Amino acid sequence: MRTPRSALLTLATAAGLLLAACGAPGSDGGSASEPAAGDVTMPSEAVTLNIIDVAGNLQLTEQIFENYKKAHPDRISKINYTKATAPELAGKVKAQQDAGQLDIDLVLTGTDGLSAGLEQDLWVDLVGKYSDKLPDLNSLYLEPAAKMQELAQNKGVTVTYYPSGPLLEYNPKTVSDPPTTAEELLEWAKANPNKLMYARPSNSGPGRTWLMGLPYILGDSDPMDPVNGWEKTWKYLKDLDQYIEYYPTGTTQTMKELGEGTRDVILSTTGWDINPRVLGQVPKDVRIQPLDGFTWVTDAHYMVVPKGVSGEKLAVLLDLMKFALQPQQQAVTFDKGYFYPGPAVKGVTLDMAPAESRRAIEEYGRPEYDKLIADNPKAPPLDAKALVAAFDRWDREIGGQKVKKQ
Repeated sequence: MRTPRSALLTLATAAGLLLAACGAPGSDGGSASEPAAGDVTMPSEAVTLNIIDVAGNLQLTEQIFENYKKAHPDRISKINYTKATAPELAGKVKAQQDAGQLDIDLVLTGTDGLSAGLEQDLWVDLVGKYSDKLPDLNSLYLEPAAKMQELAQNKGVTVTYYPSGPLLEYNPKTVSDPPTTAEELLEWAKANPNKLMYARPSNSGPGRTWLMGLPYILGDSDPMDPVNGWEKTWKYLKDLDQYIEYYPTGTTQTMKELGEGTRDVILSTTGWDINPRVLGQVPKDVRIQPLDGFTWVTDAHYMVVPKGVSGEKLAVLLDLMKFALQPQQQAVTFDKGYFYPGPAVKGVTLDMAPAESRRAIEEYGRPEYDKLIADNPKAPPLDAKALVAAFDRWDREIGGQKVKKQ
């Protein structure tokens, strides 16, 4: 299954962000540097770009990059795409920078890889030093995407965004009256033991979105502080744990068991709701239900550039970013609901998307999403340090003993 990998921020990933901070290089990024403004000029000959994806973002943006290459053959002769995991990103980039042999020009990453590079000062100060070559991002982005952009600290450019969840996904054939509040969900789980499932948060986008979204639903004292502000959340999760058979190490298993009928209710997100149904991995007729008082926990993907890139390549990359943020290009990111909706900028509607995307979302999307997205508040995810603390406590006190690898 094509899973939203930016949503699969594992405990190892998050822990790696903290470990990466140790022994961080100086402010010059070790042996790497940023081009002087006067050197950021278009190349005299077309260049080859090397793009690495650690977030599953190419599913949404590869066509955009190819569109730019087609429109500007004088600037780009070839694009090489590679994929890696977020935990290995910072080490890979730093090793190349220290050796003076950088062969990565553009990184596509979620908040995990972004944060690891920020800790080690690996990224070019795109918005701070070269803002004249980018559009006015504040006026361009949707408000929640603009808040996600703040997490980049000027060292990255948000390219895709989605409100994520948390959402209940359920089988209407077995659940005629789905829970609408946290209290009702607990009562339902008690009356239907082992019929509710969510994956281990450190291995699952919907799992961690549920973990981060529950403090808002329960009205906890500080939803951004899992150590001191989640008293209601930790109690609720312990109570709910009594009625959960086990926690898989991936979201795909929850979808599989919902489809097979082993579970009746799972935790989900917009992308995990739509895309598996498009692919036929979950029945088309399953439904979703938000809990009263919920807040969307947002997510985003970023374009970042490692220090050490040449001025000519940086000129092309900045122009490529500007191109990728044009509404018609952003419409490509609707895809097949993989990161629904996907576009990070204002004024992008489904009717602008490619025909294949329109067909998929018109058939498998949900009309209620527009209203749910518009009518409910949105909050950014926890930072890396807080997320590590939340994952660790969940493993120790909630479900760590009931995790099963898939």
